[in-house]
Amino acid sequence: MTDEAPPMTSHRPYLLRALAEWIADNDMTPHLLVDATQPGVQVPSSAVKEGKVVLNIAQRAVMHLQVDNASVSFSARFGGVSYPVHVPISAVLAIYARETGQGMALPDDVAGATGPSGDDGDEPPTPTSPAPEDNPPAGKRTHLRVVK
Repeated sequence: MTDEAPPMTSHRPYLLRALAEWIADNDMTPHLLVDATQPGVQVPSSAVKEGKVVLNIAQRAVMHLQVDNASVSFSARFGGVSYPVHVPISAVLAIYARETGQGMALPDDVAGATGPSGDDGDEPPTPTSPAPEDNPPAGKRTHLRVVK
């Protein structure tokens, strides 16, 4: 038996689906901010501005919306013409409500990311100083205590 945890799938599609549902449940309009320069992004070039595109994914604005663990796909009208849209999850930068701007910039995946030290994310970072509960400052007690 090894101490290594099995690799987990990306958390980004789960966050995306949850936030889209939250926005819709509050009667707002979910929009995606997409990096249109990433490979696999299929959007009309006329919709792209400075390498990015904002997509309305409200049920009333799209047909056949599918958000799976790999991509977001749907059909939508751009300038009156129906167009199939395909966006890999890695190209989605943020999701927000058009009306309020509330939402979230999607964080990068931790697994497989290469940090500045060149590690591949398999090992948690080594702390540079002891944890506060291990070594409280002299004369001060910690606010947490272990209850058994």
